[in-house]
Amino acid sequence: MGKVGTEPSAKNATAAADAVSDARLAEFLASHGGPFYELQRRLNLLHDNALQAGQRAVLFVAIAWGVPFLLGLPGSLSLDHSAGAYLTDPVVWARFFVGIAAFILAEQQVELGLRTKLRQFVRAPLLAPSSIPDAANAVTKALHRRDSRTAELVCLGFALAGALASYYTLHMADGSNWAVNHTADGNTITLAGWWTICISLPLFIFLLLRGIWRHVVWAQLLRRIANLELRLVAAHPDGNGGLAFMSQYPNAYALFIFGMSSAIAAGIAKHLLREELSTTTFTVFMGVWLAIVIAFFAYPLSAFSRPLAKLKADGLLLLGAQATRFHRAAERKVLGRNVAPDNDPEPDEDVADSTKLFETTRKLSTILVSRAAIVPLAAAALIPFAVAGATRLPFKEVFSVLKKLLLL
Repeated sequence: MGKVGTEPSAKNATAAADAVSDARLAEFLASHGGPFYELQRRLNLLHDNALQAGQRAVLFVAIAWGVPFLLGLPGSLSLDHSAGAYLTDPVVWARFFVGIAAFILAEQQVELGLRTKLRQFVRAPLLAPSSIPDAANAVTKALHRRDSRTAELVCLGFALAGALASYYTLHMADGSNWAVNHTADGNTITLAGWWTICISLPLFIFLLLRGIWRHVVWAQLLRRIANLELRLVAAHPDGNGGLAFMSQYPNAYALFIFGMSSAIAAGIAKHLLREELSTTTFTVFMGVWLAIVIAFFAYPLSAFSRPLAKLKADGLLLLGAQATRFHRAAERKVLGRNVAPDNDPEPDEDVADSTKLFETTRKLSTILVSRAAIVPLAAAALIPFAVAGATRLPFKEVFSVLKKLLLL
């Protein structure tokens, strides 16, 4: 009697543990946690159930872009590019307006996209029951890394180093602009210039590096999940064993990449305006940047290539053996014997035809990165470069380069 009474309680305990593990998998919130998040929460800029990305984007843009504009008045209203006016500086717009806004707005998109993809592993389900606790532990470790104080301090350190480098760069600038007054006694940094050195630029670099670090945390989580026991289907209609949905996750970073690309493209635009770059060099820049972006997101997805390759190989062997039995049986029915008979007569048995499954498995792709899946991301990476190129290069040439890169 004791044994009978114990079995239900053991099953209930196992079910409860699985439920906890499933819930843990759904707790990965990429944009929550960490010292900077806690600071914003204490200032009521966001809440645990609402990131309020739109409001924060307006606030941070006002701090990074708006304050230097106000500090530079009335000179900030000038549109004289040759004099280095604030409103005509592409780097200012790209970093402190577009870049910072994109980094903040991307938080909501990234968090929703990654959470949806992670839940699919449980919803499908793609994780073997024995692997769910390990997956939950991997999520727990990822959350600890996401919340790391050390990581954000390192990001802040690099941001301050960038501000210091900017300070020395401004002192060595040759011409007058909104950030520097060039006099016979040397360069004097304006109030607007000091604000960008101390506040705007560190904020931009910090948000950029913080976003990159959190993607690294996600990448490590995916690679750990890829090493668990997965319940993949060799003949799955998505052509990736049931994992094709993962190939779409990079598109959640489209806004983030757009902000990063805008900052880089603005620097190139300055060289273009000075006629220091040729069309060939500009094309190479675009191609190299696109390759870097794709590699950045291909790295975590590449971890699934090994289980997919094993799935394909095992599937072809099993389905091939099944196909052999089926077609030998069909051959005997037509000919009365097999063309290549065995010494021992084979028993007649009803064997299912696996031809379609075999063909589907043969077409299974072990690579999750595909052109169709990352077109939005590629467009976000290249459009800022195209806009920068159009300032000096013929529009048709720029559009042709953009089209070719997107079709690769």
